Amino acid sequence: MQIVNKPGPPTGLRRKLWRLPIRLYRTGLGPLMGRRIMLLTHIGRVSGRPRQAVIEVVEHGEHGYVAASGFGPRADWYQNVMKTPNVTIQIGGRALPVTATPLTADEGANIMARYAPRHPAAARRLCRIMGFAVDGSAEDYREVGRHVPFVQFTPRPGRTPET
Repeated sequence: MQIVNKPGPPTGLRRKLWRLPIRLYRTGLGPLMGRRIMLLTHIGRVSGRPRQAVIEVVEHGEHGYVAASGFGPRADWYQNVMKTPNVTIQIGGRALPVTATPLTADEGANIMARYAPRHPAAARRLCRIMGFAVDGSAEDYREVGRHVPFVQFTPRPGRTPET
């Protein structure tokens, strides 16, 4: 694994394109996004106002959902959920109140190593977007996972996720 370029969060037209799925969710078309894309509703750390982002679910199970901050710890949504971890996610047509918890670098390495064989084309594309050159080996993906912040979204008491 080699760090080729660490891009910042998108701006301008790229930002508008990245945010397009939010409009789909807002118009009730969230179920079209499937179970690998979630709408995250969180509180802005500066404004205190509700904010939304659409991010990929890289793993889900009995403990909740996991997402990666592809633009690193500088991503607004990541900084916001680290400040105010009680958020809401929507997957398809189902909204769920959750608590966001950062995962360790070793946990991120294991998650990325499991993700890559399940979604090889998406894993290569994701690594390229995040500025990493990988050779496709499990160890390369583990190393990427050590450099990318992962967040677990755990349902708050009284709610359980669909698996």
